[in-house]
Order: sequence, then structure tokens, then C-alpha cells
Amino acid sequence: MVKNVVDLIKKHKVKSIVTVIFLTAYYFCLPKQLFNDPTSTVIYSEEGELLGAKIAEDEQWRFPKNDSIPEKFKQCIIYFEDEYFYSHPGFNPVSMMKAIKQNWEAGKVVRGGSTLTQQVIRLSRKGKKRSYFEKFIELILATRLEIRSSKEEILNLYASNAPFGGNVVGLDVAAWRYFGVLPHQLSWAESATLAVLPNAPSLIYPGKNQEQLLEKRNRLLKKLLVEGILDQLTYELSIAESLPQKPFLLPQHAPHLIERMAKVKKGERITSSIDFSLQQNINNIVARHHAILEQNQIHNTAVLVIDIATRKVRSYVGNTPTTKSNQKDVDIITAARSTGSVLKPFLYAALLDGGELLPETLVADVPTYIGGYHPKNYSERYDGAVPAKRALARSLNVPAVRLLQSYNLEKFRDQLNYFDLRDIDKPADHYGLSLILGGAESNLWDLCKSYANLASTLNHFNETSSEYYAKEFQEPILLKEEVVDFGNKTSEKSLFDAGSIYLTFEAMKEVNRPEGNEAWEFYDSSKEIAWKTGTSFGNRDAWAIGVTKQYVVGVWVGNADGEGRPGLTGLSGAAPVLFDVFDVLPQSSWFERPFDELTEAEVCDNSGFLASPICPKKSRWIPVSSTRTSPCPYHRWVHLDTQKQYRVHAQCQDPSTIESEAWFVLPPLMAHYYKSNNAEYRPLPPYRNDCKNTIGTPMEFIFPKANAKVFLPKNLEGETNELVLKIAHSKPETTIFWYVDDVFIGSTETFHEMAIRPATGKHLITVVDSLGNELVQWVEIEK
Repeated sequence: MVKNVVDLIKKHKVKSIVTVIFLTAYYFCLPKQLFNDPTSTVIYSEEGELLGAKIAEDEQWRFPKNDSIPEKFKQCIIYFEDEYFYSHPGFNPVSMMKAIKQNWEAGKVVRGGSTLTQQVIRLSRKGKKRSYFEKFIELILATRLEIRSSKEEILNLYASNAPFGGNVVGLDVAAWRYFGVLPHQLSWAESATLAVLPNAPSLIYPGKNQEQLLEKRNRLLKKLLVEGILDQLTYELSIAESLPQKPFLLPQHAPHLIERMAKVKKGERITSSIDFSLQQNINNIVARHHAILEQNQIHNTAVLVIDIATRKVRSYVGNTPTTKSNQKDVDIITAARSTGSVLKPFLYAALLDGGELLPETLVADVPTYIGGYHPKNYSERYDGAVPAKRALARSLNVPAVRLLQSYNLEKFRDQLNYFDLRDIDKPADHYGLSLILGGAESNLWDLCKSYANLASTLNHFNETSSEYYAKEFQEPILLKEEVVDFGNKTSEKSLFDAGSIYLTFEAMKEVNRPEGNEAWEFYDSSKEIAWKTGTSFGNRDAWAIGVTKQYVVGVWVGNADGEGRPGLTGLSGAAPVLFDVFDVLPQSSWFERPFDELTEAEVCDNSGFLASPICPKKSRWIPVSSTRTSPCPYHRWVHLDTQKQYRVHAQCQDPSTIESEAWFVLPPLMAHYYKSNNAEYRPLPPYRNDCKNTIGTPMEFIFPKANAKVFLPKNLEGETNELVLKIAHSKPETTIFWYVDDVFIGSTETFHEMAIRPATGKHLITVVDSLGNELVQWVEIEK
């Protein structure tokens, strides 16, 4: 048999070569990809609802090819365009001959004999003349397409690339533009309307030529009735439907997300992680608050919602529905803005994790001067001393700066690298201590991601019998099909332990809610939320970030151009949006207590430090690492006379008659502010008159001497050298508090030296030790 074929080829060499050439040309005549037109970037919600689209580069609304078309439209297009579609090899000789005859008799083209397959080929060969020669080429290519592709694939190619009038290309866009629905939601009448449009899209257009369009549609519906595709009732209801009068605008439920995705998935069909109903609700919330905020010329708001367990972004609202002049197109979620106070919880967790702080430890809230930096609380008032968790809840600036200084600025800056806050990309000395008050910039995406990572660390620890995951810190997910890989379980924490994170969230739960929500905690249905606000310098940025066991919600409010507005704060501007968003989220339980990273300990009832033997005590949960913190330094024995009115000592009172009592004593400056806010605070009783002269002064200035004149030269860089103040104390371990012109500049222990750069002129230097002893000295500076 093979030998006969070989002999036949040898006998007819020329014919064989021609045949091979023809078959090869026929095989390769059809491009691998018929359509190379740019397509729109289209994004859907997780449920399959259209969130929006971005027009293609050629200004056409053309969605990427769909894998299937609805059955209604399939029946309509086949019975209107190509009734024998499933039985012909790409062309229909009978239809072609009828078309040629009618066109010859009319002297012009009045009927086309093209099959749907030929129409797909014609659509792919844009701009070709509709001549008989071109028809012949289309026929050849159509047969080749039939060999290569299934009938369903050919139908999908037609539905995705057919013109539907104007700049509308493809069924998916047409369904939205003319009826405002997804293709599978089209009725029979709507499907029939769209089926007849590609036949003459320039002539028959919704809103125009209504009679012709209605006639064609109803004729098709009648045919479907006759063929048994429609029953009588469906037919009658269908012809009663009205025609579309004008195109609908495509949905724009997440325009900024579309722009973001178009940068990485341009021209693709994307199924996102967005919850459609939640996105709509939050869009409405943002629009409602925008109407209020713009009265104060505050134009922009952004909201991000992340599911903690999956890291999926459930809502992405990049800006308000404002005007172009007010930067409505700016995606605030990715914009770098001053952080205000939203980094404070990270510092609080770091201090707890490092064993340097307990939740109720009193921290100083007094006028502070550190190397020329003079932080102030937003209220410009001071508490003297305040529990650390209360300082966080109230977002007090001075305690935060002092805690950052004591913790170590460089160490904290390095820890921020774990959060991958991409806009915080400079070394610690660039930001200084203002880092904790908004001296750095970050964005809503990274900040929400960071809070989600902490919450997830805590959740996983409780879910895995006290283990962590190796890759806990993850980027949020925007695509439905993506899944986060947290890595393997490990006994090692990623950054902060679960106990420190839990206590941080507990402290954040105590933040005062905005006006109208003061009584939230008294309702059984209230949500327990750990949340933090932030306000940048000049009232330019207002932040609110909230965390529950299931969700992180982040809100930014302000003006995209950086203009500050009076009264714009995190509490007044962003927090009301935050709580409205939580109101439309499912109820979430509170975090479970991570017992293996916490321990019960006796702490001082007054100071919050670990209890000393003479402290009034209470039991509290603290991080295991915090058991090594120092005991309360503020309780000491005080020796009193028999009436307990005055302090005495052995040189002026018989020791056998001295009454000793444990006394809560704050350093003088802390006590000065503390007692004005705490009526129960008892200052130390004064010494009895006959005891004062025997006390002596335990401190003495080493430098400068009284009324000294000091000349400060300049260094090689042209900066004035520092003046180093020095004193000696009979008990060097005593804490010394330093003031220049009645402004507190710092404290020292053991080595009592303080460097300052005072201005020219006279200055009053005051030092006070923790026992209340005071020294003053005048110095005159010359330069």
C-alpha cells in the first residue's frame, strides 16, 4: 500500500508538489490569533457582579473574549444570522446562491449569504472590501476555522467581536450599555434586540430608527415562536417589552481599583476579591460623609477593608465622588501621607514585647524638651503621669515621644521594616523622634496591611495551640483565586508576641468614640473594636484604623492636594466613617486571650509597675517578657511625727516615736501636673520646722558656678558648641530633673550632666531631685 502511494507520487511529481504546497498554505492560512484588538480592563466582584471597566486603548468598549455565551442570545443569533450553523462546514452554498441571485436581480447588494463563521473571518480582516473575491477568501478561511475550532468557540468569537453600534463591541459590553445587565441576565426580547444589531449597527441604533429596530426584533421573536423555541406567553410578553432609548453608563463601583489593576493586568477580565454588596454600601457611606465634609472644604476620603484570615481586600474605595478639580481621580489608598499617630500602637506593642513596659505603668506626661525638640499634646495640657494604655487610648504625644526615646529610635525604626511600610524608607536620624507623631509618611494600604498582620498573628497563635506561622506578614490579596501562604508553623514569633499584641488591642479598645457613639459600650449588640486615630501637622490628614478578629478597616480623610482644614482630625473626620463601615460588616467576636504568652502578676495599684513589698497590689495579665521589669519606684517609706502631720528624722525626733508609712511619691514635675487631675493624690507632708535646718543640701553645681559668664565658640561646621551642665549629688543614683528658664529639658541618673545650646543672654538653670530638693543657678551666655 505504502509502495503504491510512493509510486503514485513519483509518477505525478508536479501535482504532488502543488498539492503539498496547497495543503501547507491552507493549513497556515489562518492566523493563530484572529483578533489582536486592544481590550478593556474589566473587573468583577467575587460574586461575578461587574464593578467597572476601563475603555480599550483604541477608545472602543471591547471586553476580553468570554468562554461562553448565554443560551438565549445563542438561539437568537443563530435563527437570525445562520439557521444551519451547526450543519455547514463554514459556508452555506444554498444561501450563497440565493444571495447572488437576489443581488444580481436588484443590481446591488440586498442580501448577504455569509455564515456566522464567515462573519467571524470578515470581522477579523478589518477594512476589506465586500467583493466576490474577498468573499471567496473568507470562504477558504472559514472552512479552515471550522477545522481548527469548535462551533461553540466560533460563536464565542462572534459574540465577543461583533459591532453593536457606536464604540460598543461584543455582547458583554452591549448587554451593559443598552440594558444595564450582565449577558446571562438578558430577557428574550433583549437578546433578540442585540442579535439584530450587528446586522446593521450604523443604521439601527437604540434611540433612533425605532420602527425598523422593533420590526426586526419582533420578526425574530416570531420566528423563535414558530420554531418552538418560545411558547406563546413568552412571545407575547417579549414583544410587549420596550426598546432601549439610550446607552447606559457602565458601572463604576471601584474606579480606582480598576486603574490600579489596569497597570498590572491591562486588557484582562479580572475577578477580584471585592464583596459587591459591601462595596456598594461603603460607596454610599463615603458619598454621605463627603456631602458633610465638603462643607468644610474637605473633598477626599478613602476606605480599605481587609479580611484578616484570608488577607482578601473586601472593599476598595480610593476616593470620593468629587470633581476633577478636587482630584477625584487620585487613588488615596496608595498615596503617601503623614502618618499622624497611627504608628503609636506599634511602639506600645514593641515596649510590651521587649519587657520594658506594663499596660498600666505610669509614664511621664510633662513639658518635654529633647535636643531642641519640644513635643506637645494635641490639647496642649499635661497629666503629669498617665497609665501607658491610657496614653495610647488618648493618643498623647508627649508620653509617646518619651517612650520612643527610652526604647531607642533606631531600634524601633528597624522594627518598622518588618511591616514593609514602603514609604518609610529613610534612616532613623532623618525622622528623629517625630517619627511617632507623623514625621514619616505611609499609605492606607500598608498601614491596614500592618494591622492585619498583627491581628492574624494573634488569631493564628490561638488557633494553633500557641504556635506562630513563619510567613505571617503578607500583602493583601485583590484577586478571587489567590490564596495566602503563611508558611510552616513555628514556635518563633515574627516580630511581637501574641500577648503583647492582645494587650495592645485591649488598650486600643478604650479609645473614646466620636460624638454620637459615647454610649456604644452599654449596648449588647455593640462591636468590640480596637481602633486608632491620627491627625497630621496642620490638620492635613485624618486617619482612623480599626481592627476586629475578622476585619481591618482603614479610613483617610483630607484633601489630596495637601491643604489642611481647621477642625479636621482623625476623631472628627475619619472615625465617624470608620464606625459606619463597621456597622455594615458582619458581627465579629473579640480576640481570645493568648494565655501561653501572658502571666498573672501583682502590680502596684497606683503606678502600674510590678508591685514592690510596700505597694497596694492588684492582679493583672501581663506579657511573660514583662516579668523582668523593675518594681514600683514611686512608693517609699516616709517618716512622720506622731500626729502624721510633718516629716521628721532621727536628728530631730526620738526614733522610737517616729511613724513610718508607705507613700506614693511622684517626681516633682510629674506630681505638679498629676495632682491637678487626680484629687486623691497626697503630696508629701512638709518637714517640721525644727527638722529643716538639719537636712542639708544634697546637691551642688559643678558647672557653671553662680552668675558665671560662659563663652561658647563655634566648631568646624559653624555650629555653636554645647554648654554642658554638671552637678554632684550625695546619692548619685537619685533622679535629677533639669529645667532651663522653667522649661523641662530632661532627667539624669547616676551621671548628672546635661548638654544644652542656649541663646545669648541670661538663663536660669533649675535642678530638682526626686526627693523634692531644689537648686537654682544663673548663667550668662556669650557667643
